[in-house]
Amino acid sequence: MGGVGEPGGGPAQPGAPLPTFRWEQIRQHNLPDDKWLVIERRVYDISRWAQRHPGGSRLIGHHGAEDATDAFRAFHQDLNFVRKFLQPLLIGELAPEEPSHDGPQDAQSWCLQHDLGHTSVFRKSQWNHVAQQFVMGQLKGFSAHWWNFRHFQHHAKPNIFHKDPDVTVAPVFLLGESSVEYGRKKRRYLPYNHQHLYFFLIGPPLLTLVNFEVENLAYMLVCMQWTDLLWAASFYSRFLLCYTPFYGLPGALLLFVAVRVLESHWFVWITQMNHIPKEIGHEKHRDWASSQLSATCNVEPSLFIDWFSGHLNFQIEHHLFPTMPRHNYRKVAPLVQALCAKHGLSYEVKPFLTALVDIVGSLKKSGDVWLEAYLHQ
Repeated sequence: MGGVGEPGGGPAQPGAPLPTFRWEQIRQHNLPDDKWLVIERRVYDISRWAQRHPGGSRLIGHHGAEDATDAFRAFHQDLNFVRKFLQPLLIGELAPEEPSHDGPQDAQSWCLQHDLGHTSVFRKSQWNHVAQQFVMGQLKGFSAHWWNFRHFQHHAKPNIFHKDPDVTVAPVFLLGESSVEYGRKKRRYLPYNHQHLYFFLIGPPLLTLVNFEVENLAYMLVCMQWTDLLWAASFYSRFLLCYTPFYGLPGALLLFVAVRVLESHWFVWITQMNHIPKEIGHEKHRDWASSQLSATCNVEPSLFIDWFSGHLNFQIEHHLFPTMPRHNYRKVAPLVQALCAKHGLSYEVKPFLTALVDIVGSLKKSGDVWLEAYLHQ
């Protein structure tokens, strides 16, 4: 085995001994145009290739200068196929003495496209992608690529500011560590100590109607996703053609708003009951299992809750195994819980109503922390 490499090493030459790198060297390469990561103790320079990553450069970039082994295995089904693309990027190995980890109907349409986005319905990835475009575009009016762009970042780095778009919601809402930061910097764009109240006015009612609609359209135009734009246009055309003859144009538009508001309520409460009350902050560089468990919790299962939540009440299993078909979560949950108990990891399970109330309680707690820091620091 070669000696300890120097930062800035080039691609490994076939047949030549691989240079080895320490974490202190790898950490220096986490810039937009200079990014390394470690997979299965091998060091790869993804600086130029990141732009061609099928999941997007931002997703893979979130693992810059980290051990991405667990994320690599969780997100890819055919590992041998993907390793072929990694080979030209190989520049060395992790030094032997270094640790492997750097640190300790509308609703059901959402569920179906979510499963398709995770390639957990069909055996072939391409079938999942095509079906997701149809469900997301024709049935929902959104872009499948936009959804995956957001959602894969959430899975890669849940509850991490600027890496998980689901919790990067300041300055409208302050969550976790952002409360103290805004308070210390005397930032008061909104009365954050009352955010648990105005959440009911602009959170659940307006997420899909306003935020998702605007962000989705902007993404399709900026990223030139013309196929997704055509699918979305087909949804709006079909909707207006179906309902305008019965209700007129104003009535059809009112129906559209009503449906979006109703599904937005479902979407916000169901997806956030597992995350908002958990730890939210900046990058802690935890291993895969610890990072997922610190940011997720489960909700007690029942036939109704499993159906109503699209099995997302098993959020821990979903985050640990994102490509697993959701009907298997209940089967593997006891095994995951036993494994967590064996290794001293937190495995939190709540009653459904408690999980919903905890969202509001968490917002109030963050608002109170902001006010305390704002007034006294």
